[in-house]
Formats: sequence, C-alpha cells, structure tokens
Amino acid sequence: MTEHVEWSEPEAVAAPVTAAVTPADAADAARLVAFGLQPKLQPARDQEYAELLRRYREDPPFARLADAVATGLGLVVLEVSPRAGMAVTAAEDSVFAVRMGDYARRASADSADRFLHGLAHLAVAAMAFPRPEDLADDGYIGRVSVNGVDAFVRQACRRLEERAEEQGENTDPATDAPGLEAAWRIWARRSSTGATKDARRLAGSTTGIVGKAVAFLTDSGFLQRTGDDGGGTYRTTARYQLQVRDMAGSAAMAELLELGIVPVTDGNATLLPAEDTDDLELAADAGLPFHS
Repeated sequence: MTEHVEWSEPEAVAAPVTAAVTPADAADAARLVAFGLQPKLQPARDQEYAELLRRYREDPPFARLADAVATGLGLVVLEVSPRAGMAVTAAEDSVFAVRMGDYARRASADSADRFLHGLAHLAVAAMAFPRPEDLADDGYIGRVSVNGVDAFVRQACRRLEERAEEQGENTDPATDAPGLEAAWRIWARRSSTGATKDARRLAGSTTGIVGKAVAFLTDSGFLQRTGDDGGGTYRTTARYQLQVRDMAGSAAMAELLELGIVPVTDGNATLLPAEDTDDLELAADAGLPFHS
C-alpha cells in the first residue's frame, strides 16, 4: 500500500512591515535638527534634546529621517553624540552657510579686512588644534588667547617675509591679491593694539579683529571664554573640534601648520626655528576657511 502524501504550496514569507513615517516622526526629526542649529545648547541640560539624541542612536529609521531633514536644509551632519549633540555644518549652498564676506561686513565696514578676518579664524583653529592627534582625540581641549593668536600670526608674517627676501621675491603684493601670503603681509602692516581714548581696542587693530573672531566663535558655541588674561582666553568645545576636522584638509590650514607650531597650555604659541628646506612653499591661491 502506497501512502499518499499531499503536497501543499509553501506559505509565503511575510515581508517585514516597515512602520510608516508619521507627521509626528517628521516633527521630531526636524526638532532634533533645530536643536543642532543651537550650538550653545547642551544635551545634558535639555531633557527633550537628550531624548531625541537617544532615539537617533537607537532607532535607525528615525536617524535616517533626521539625516534627510538635515540634508534638505543644506546641512552636513558631522556627529550625533551626547558630547556634541547633533553637530551640523552648512554646505556651501545652504541658507545657513556663514560666508566670510558677510561676516567681515558685519564685523567691519572696511571691505579690505576680509582677508584679515579670515586669517584670524584660521589662526585660532590652527592654534587650538596644532597637531593631527589633537583633532583625533575626542577628549582634547584646545586653548587660545587673543594676544597669543595675534603674536602667532605676526611670527608667521616675519617668517614669510624672511623667506621672500631670501628668494628675492616681491615683498609688497597688492592688497587684493589672493592667498594667505598677501593676507599675512597686510596683517603685518596693521596696528596690533591701537586703542581708543577710553582704552578700548580699536576694531580695526589686529587684536580687535581676533577679538571679533573669538566673540563670534563663542556666540556660535565653538569656544567658551575662560578668563581675561592675554586679551581674553578661551577653550574649545566638541563642536569646534568637529568643525576644524571638517576644514583640516584645506590648503590654507596646511600652509599655516607647515610653518611649525609649538603648542602650550596657556593659550599662546610660537613657531619652531626655521628649517633649511625647500618644501614649504605656499600653495597657490589658497583659500580661507569660509565660503567666499
């Protein structure tokens, strides 16, 4: 006797059900991005922010949604973590992009100061994180002072002037010439500490320009003021470290670091002794660390 076996069609495997994105999810994602656009806000001090960060880390669909919201606004997500919050930077075509020309116009009525304000920001970044390992170390805290930044740039000016004289190059370029070398030479000609009758720094002096730069960075949540010594002392935040990582590959940053910086912990810095080498030429038309 032959046993009859009935064959049945295999049951269809149910496709995984992906929960539909709700308006509430979209609102939460946008809310998280909005928190990220408030760089001085610390997640540890805002329960809703901390909860949205936790959801981002634990809920991949929500994380993708938040990333998409940021992308749609022209933002690049640098990191999402309890230490930095939702750290974002603006793409060049974003409405949130900080353009050097706009910044310089707000800081000074003199359009020729555009180079100097850009150089001040570049010098602050280079002094705050002078070595690759400083940028790589999440626990590293950089320290700068207004007078220290000004002194560092002036040392760089002297180094570049000496090099140009040795090579017989023109040492008096046009003030609107591109590149860091022209900016450094303009800086060298500017008064360092000119003051008004009531002892306030002149806005157009180089320490005044550095002061504007660090005040802007402080208002943006990138620096925290720690004291009044040296014209004002500051420490870096996690967000600033992420921003500097993002710009570390720029030609302008490379030029400044190639001069050799000896970092110290009091917010000052100095240049290493000059080396007999031909490989430290300035990159042509190096850009400043802002969208032009």
